[in-house]
Amino acid sequence: MKIVILERDSVGTDVSVDGIREFGEVDIYRNTVTPEEVRERVKDADIVIANKSPLREETLKDAPHIKLICEFATGYDNCDLAYLASRGIKVANVRDYCTDMVAQHTFTLALALSQKLAHYDHYVKSGQYSAQDRFSNFDLPFTELAGKTWGIVGMGNIGRRVAKIAAAFGCKVIFHSVTGKSSVSEYPRVDKDTLLAESDFLSLHCPLSDLSRNFIDAEALKKMKKTAVLINVARGPVVDNRALYEALTSGEIAAAGLDVVEKEPLEESNPLSGLKDSSRLIITPHLAWASVEARTRCVEEACKNIAAFLKGEERNLVTP
Repeated sequence: MKIVILERDSVGTDVSVDGIREFGEVDIYRNTVTPEEVRERVKDADIVIANKSPLREETLKDAPHIKLICEFATGYDNCDLAYLASRGIKVANVRDYCTDMVAQHTFTLALALSQKLAHYDHYVKSGQYSAQDRFSNFDLPFTELAGKTWGIVGMGNIGRRVAKIAAAFGCKVIFHSVTGKSSVSEYPRVDKDTLLAESDFLSLHCPLSDLSRNFIDAEALKKMKKTAVLINVARGPVVDNRALYEALTSGEIAAAGLDVVEKEPLEESNPLSGLKDSSRLIITPHLAWASVEARTRCVEEACKNIAAFLKGEERNLVTP
């Protein structure tokens, strides 16, 4: 069995992938980006492990032995599922391995922004606090979560975890289903306009699809409260980045915390890259999923997916 790991670094070099070696001969590449690299590296593979590498006819047509693609991720939009199904190639993803961390990061962003932590940290370290004549400083107002309305888009595992934590903080939780098919009944489900108008905090946890692309655009931002905080830990294109920049600089909303942007890594041409005020905008480099524990679980789950496949069992398959 020939196994090729195309993007070993996607799970971090501090996390071992040696468990995969028990299933066969393993070729490991730190990163694989271009179609040409993919095509050359997978041509003799039986199993391919990837994250973002493009896996479609162009890159796999000369690889006749591939039987399984394992994602080091939950998302599989790098795969052409129709083509893979036509060849009988199975695709298995990793599920629910980073729920705790993404929910934690959601509140890390929300709390940092609502409490203006960057501003006050700078205030102390700049020497301004030492120079003042009173014990406290709260010149930039900040607010509590208790009593606020927390809106959620995407009530999957992560959305439900965020809802539970928000409720524990004393928030009223509402949510919107992009597909209209959610079966969640613990929290009020509202239409998009209501979600935008009522949310003090709005966090995005939905997959990227034609329904969710640019879900937060200029029109949506105009309907939000001027005091609202937007958190995107879903996918970058769910939010129109230029429209968000305009909303933040004009005061249409108060702040935004992003772990994802439209094109990654962040390009200098993205207007958000020029907004340096961390009291209004915090951007982290797509790391909400990436705790040591989560990355370790990711590799372990991929191993379980391979083991199940070799036994003829279906586990976490996203193709028929």
